[in-house]
This record gives sequence, C-alpha cells and structure tokens, in this order.
Amino acid sequence: MYKKTTLKNGLRLITVPMESANSVTVLILVGTGSKYETKDINGISHFLEHMFFKGTKKRPTTLSIAETLDRVGGEYNAFTSKEVTGFWAKVDKKHLDIALDWISDMFSNSKFEEKEIEREKGVIIEEVNMYLDTPMAYIGELWESLLYKDQPAGWRVIGEKENILSFNRQKIVDYYKNHYFSENTIVCVAGGIDKNNIEEKIQKYFSRLRRDPAAAGKVKVKEVQKEPEVLIHNKKTDQTHFCLGVRAYDLFHPQKYALALLSIILGGNMSSRLFISVRERNGLAYSIHTSVDNSTDTGYLVTQAGIDHKNLEKSVKLILKEYQSLKQKKVGQQELQKAKDYLKGTMSLSLDSSDNQASFYTAQELLEQKILTAEERFKKIDAVSIEDIKKVAEDIFLPEKLNLAVLGPLETKDKQKIKNLLKI
Repeated sequence: MYKKTTLKNGLRLITVPMESANSVTVLILVGTGSKYETKDINGISHFLEHMFFKGTKKRPTTLSIAETLDRVGGEYNAFTSKEVTGFWAKVDKKHLDIALDWISDMFSNSKFEEKEIEREKGVIIEEVNMYLDTPMAYIGELWESLLYKDQPAGWRVIGEKENILSFNRQKIVDYYKNHYFSENTIVCVAGGIDKNNIEEKIQKYFSRLRRDPAAAGKVKVKEVQKEPEVLIHNKKTDQTHFCLGVRAYDLFHPQKYALALLSIILGGNMSSRLFISVRERNGLAYSIHTSVDNSTDTGYLVTQAGIDHKNLEKSVKLILKEYQSLKQKKVGQQELQKAKDYLKGTMSLSLDSSDNQASFYTAQELLEQKILTAEERFKKIDAVSIEDIKKVAEDIFLPEKLNLAVLGPLETKDKQKIKNLLKI
C-alpha cells in the first residue's frame, strides 16, 4: 500500500513498498511541460530536460553523470510531455542510496553551462529530424496540431528548430526558476524498500528544494469546432499514415472509464472490432490501434493506421462504420466484459514492475490531486454498463467532433474529397 507525505517545504513524497521486488525506482515528476510555454520558447521544457544530464558540481560532466548508474547496471532516463516532466532511475534495491544521491544531485545542482547548451542544440535538432522521418510518430503530432491549432496544446513538445537554435543559458535558467520548485514536484520511491526509514532517507536528499508558490501556470485549452476537419501533410512515404478520431473527455470526466473501454472494443487489442475488420478481414493494415488521451482540460479518442496509398478511402469508411455501429447498437455483455478484463489485466501486469508502480501513483497525484489504488480503479471499470458505452458513443461520434490527419503523398487539392468521407 502506498503512503503519501508532504514535507514542510511543500514537496510531496510517495512511497510504494513491493515485498517481492528486487528493484527500486526513484521517480521525480514535475508539473510542467509544453502547455506551460509561450510561442517564443516552445520546446524549452524538453530542452531543459536534456540539460539535467550535462553536469553538476559533484558530477561535472555527462560522462560522470552516466557512469554513476552504469557502474551498477541501473536504468535511467527522463521525459517531457505537455503537462508533465519526469526523471527516473531504476536500480537493484541495494543501490537505492546511489540512485537517490544521483537523481537529487541532477535535479537540484545542474550547472546548465552555455557550452553544453550550444552543443545540445545539435542533438535535439537531430531528434526533431528523427521524428520527422518516423511517420508513425509524426502523424500523432499532426493530429494534435489539427485538434488544437496555434495554442500550447497544439504545439510540438520538442519545439521547432528556430526556437531550439535560439535558446541560451538565461532562457533555460529563467524557465527552471519559474517551474521547478517544491510545491510543483513529487518524489516517489517504489519497489523493494525498507518501510521503516525510507521517508527519512528521501528527506535527506530533497528537503532543501526551494519554494515558489507564485510560479506561472499553464494555458487552458480552447476548443472550437463546428464541422469535420482534415489536415493533409504531403510527404513521400511508402505508406499513407492517418489518425481518425474525435474530441472526447478530460481526466475528470465521469465517463472516462467508459471511454477507455469503448476504445478497447474498437481497436485496443488483436480481437477488437477494427483489428478484425481492417486487418484480418480486409488486409488493409499491419498496424491499427485505437487509443484514448485524457489531459487535465481536454481529451480525445483516435484510431491510427498505416496503409497502402490507394486504400485510404476504404480504411476510413471501415473505421467510421464501426464508430457509427457503436452509436446505433448496444455492445453485448460478453464483449464489454472482455474489454473490462483486458483493461484490468493489462493494468495488473504493468504494476508488477517498480517503475510502473511509481508512475501509476505519481501521475494521479500530480495531475488529479487524487490517488485511486488499482482495486479502486477496477471497481470504477466494473461499474461501467452497456448503456454507458452507448451513451458515450452517441456523445462523441458526431460530425462536429470528427477529425482526420493524413501524412503521405497527397495534395492539398485532395482535402475536400477526403473531407466528404467524414460522415457519421
């Protein structure tokens, strides 16, 4: 069972003992990301994440940072999203002190040297190029750009090349001071830990984090849509990649569990409706998947696939047919139960690992300010009815919520023809 403690400086600690675990994960989650940026510094959250690995007074170089956990076979990384930035280390439980010292040193004492900032620009530019050359990743960015347009939710987390090249030490340090502080941060330690002294041990490393309750907040998403919308990005590719979906629910919506189950029924696994229809019966795609994204102020359901160029129209029609079917007919009890068991089963399997345990509790605390255990979430899932699924389908599968982003060798002149397909 997890335990939450708040220190005098406002820092929240979460500990999650796992009796049989040989590993331990230290995760720091900060409530900042690209939604907290302005247009001129879009991408700085991600850039700053990289800079934490460039040296502290105690570990002055990238090599000394990396070697610390490499010497004990540890795993470590960081990530930036639109609302959250995270840093984590996973080690054998006997190396917990090494991981705590390492991650707290980086988090509190990074130097952010100008020469390292200049060097890292090239690294991140190549990361941008990698995503641009990876259609399965890039189509997701185009999808969110279509949904949210020119506001933080619609900008790329990694930023544009022009911004990346303009960053300097002053901008990096200013952003760090405005967004990295104790009340905005959660430290979680999960895995094979000693329940008797773990909090004292964490406090030793993190109690000196500064407070700054007046820091800047994120820009709330504005959503305006009156008819189906299409985005076409012309690119020479071997496949046409697309995202077809609808605006849906945020993290706090009472029907978010029904939405999750609906997405599983549609395209969440290899026995889902769209996998069978699009892949198995028609042979149109190798990969097709439906998923849900819930953030604090918006959300969507989307189906993504890569297909032969000539099969876009047929694929879109098959997907829309399944969307429409869920509006018109109730799902069967057996199909709903299969989705519930799948969702609970995947959650249970993921929680076998200390890193997923840390993410499970910390993300809820940071984004929702409320933690449900796995058992409590299972009850929410079990409570979803056939009527709930149909109600959600009737609510979200509407023309004015429908969007299609397409990446492939198509021209802008094809936009109206493709838009005419969007009828549900």
